[in-house]
Amino acid sequence: MKVLFAILCALAIAAPAKPPNILWIVVDDMSANFSCYGEQAIQTPAVDRLAEEGLLFSRAYATSPVCSTFRSAMITGMYQNSIGAHHHRSGRGEHRIQLPEGIRPLPELFQAAGYFTCIGSGLPRHDHRSMPTTKPKRGKTDYNFDWDAKIYDSHDWAERKKDQPFFMQVQLHGGKLRGASLKTYEALGKRIKTQWRFGPPSPQQKVTLPPYYPGDPILLKDWASYLDSVRVTDWHVGHVMKRLRKEGILEDTLVVFFTDHGISHARGKQFLYDEGTHIPLILRGPGIPTGKKRKDLVEHIDVAALSLAAAGIAIPAKMEGDDILAADYQPKQAVFAARDRCGEAADRIRSVRTDRYLYVKNFYPQRPHLMPSNYKDGKQIIQRLRELHAAGKLDPLAEKLLFSPTRPAEELYRYRDDPWQVKNLADDPTCAKVLKRLRGRLEEWIEETGDPGPETPEVYVLEIEDQMKATRNPAARANYRKNAEGYKRWASEGK
Repeated sequence: MKVLFAILCALAIAAPAKPPNILWIVVDDMSANFSCYGEQAIQTPAVDRLAEEGLLFSRAYATSPVCSTFRSAMITGMYQNSIGAHHHRSGRGEHRIQLPEGIRPLPELFQAAGYFTCIGSGLPRHDHRSMPTTKPKRGKTDYNFDWDAKIYDSHDWAERKKDQPFFMQVQLHGGKLRGASLKTYEALGKRIKTQWRFGPPSPQQKVTLPPYYPGDPILLKDWASYLDSVRVTDWHVGHVMKRLRKEGILEDTLVVFFTDHGISHARGKQFLYDEGTHIPLILRGPGIPTGKKRKDLVEHIDVAALSLAAAGIAIPAKMEGDDILAADYQPKQAVFAARDRCGEAADRIRSVRTDRYLYVKNFYPQRPHLMPSNYKDGKQIIQRLRELHAAGKLDPLAEKLLFSPTRPAEELYRYRDDPWQVKNLADDPTCAKVLKRLRGRLEEWIEETGDPGPETPEVYVLEIEDQMKATRNPAARANYRKNAEGYKRWASEGK
């Protein structure tokens, strides 16, 4: 009997651990405006608790500051440039994009390992906007390459087989909840009081804007509404965590919370400054230390690698993301980001960030920062900034950073001392060696990743025509076409 007991004990010790569930919470258009990251105007108890029970990364960065390119990189663990998916909302019409040989979307890898793959809101009775629903559906994908919808089994993990591990993406509307006009701000404010019962909307007097945005009532109202969207996101996160606890699977689940880029604003989303690329990243679950913080540089594509490793799935040899939880992991000396065409707005910007410096390369310096953009110009905050600029009511910093007719070819910031990146040191002779070193490191990365750069004129036309077909508003289509003609003219002029 003793011998049998000993054998059973040995088998129990040797038995492989049950694969954990992997649950990502991915939030649209939101910077790290959570209490655990230092935000003081609002409280975010659910995300704060996640950080208290897990590991918070204070210096996580998106490799791209716009939805589709970020998500194309996220779901493959690759830089979006490496896979040719670096232009926003591309490869969906006549022009098609195929993933390179050996690169597969993560859900395929999880399915092959026996996981149930799903993407939705994480709450059966609420949608991605945290609104009540009786018709739950799959969540946002937005990939810039051909892919098979069968890589997702369902919108929710409830449909999996008994004891089957799942890979779930909870996709939330995040900063998009605030909309783009006073009407949408007011609508969100009403829901704050009536649906979520948070009390009054976030007060404008508590808002602290970046120094290059004027303290104008419209901009203050917009930022307050954005903070309300953060509160709604926190509410949703809290209820997803409550569901995991209620189902008894929380401790078997690796939860990864992050956003897809920073706040949508004039110098945020679509640009490579902290406002556009710095994101929250919090992990909680099996093997994750409790109440810890890491200050090393990480990239959002690392989430793919660490998730596979946590599930016991081999990380593909070509994957550029790193398992930042590995025992032998060596912290990165630099992280990278890229911005390319967004809508009709053709641009090419690259950056490299080290422990102390952010270097930005503008490949089209003869174009202004706030270039014509049907998407951005549809926002009331951008319209208001343009009105203030036309009336001569912006201060010199805002005029310089937002409305200069040209941009510097190179930008260099000591970003930890200059959190909003307003003092460009590229022409400072004392920084010449740093500038040369980072310029060279960025050139190496461009070479290493096989960065394809801009689209050909022919592909630009195909992509623009495809996006105009998807734009229902006639006025928006007309503006989109007018802007596109302007970009084609600039390109022909070498601008």
